[in-house]
Amino acid sequence: MKKISIYILIIGLLGIFIGYKMYNKPHINVAKKSVDINIAASTLLADFSSDETKANSKYLDKIIAVKGMVTNIEFNGEKAAISLHTKDDFGSVVCYLVKDEFKKSAEIKEGQEVVLKGICTGFLMDVILVKCVIMNLK
Repeated sequence: MKKISIYILIIGLLGIFIGYKMYNKPHINVAKKSVDINIAASTLLADFSSDETKANSKYLDKIIAVKGMVTNIEFNGEKAAISLHTKDDFGSVVCYLVKDEFKKSAEIKEGQEVVLKGICTGFLMDVILVKCVIMNLK
């Protein structure tokens, strides 16, 4: 009984330590980081659609510069999400902008070609990029 209590205490302390470290993890400033991969929105979605496991190993948690035509912009308070057109009718690349980019996002129009840089977090029906910044407007 005493050994079980010690094991539970050790596991609990380890859990608290890991939680504390994750909570205080340094924040990544995507604007200051270099790009790991430059890619077109259609190619990015096609890679995830054809082999999600392979695409996860290639793109997940990487800083990606994605180029595409804006199909939709959603504003929610001081946050914005931009959807980029792909050749797939059922999916797109969705880029969630950082708060500092909100004013710049108001300049973007549907049908405009843009380059956005962000961190790839995976694939649901869309490829998701977070902490995005606007690199180029055309």
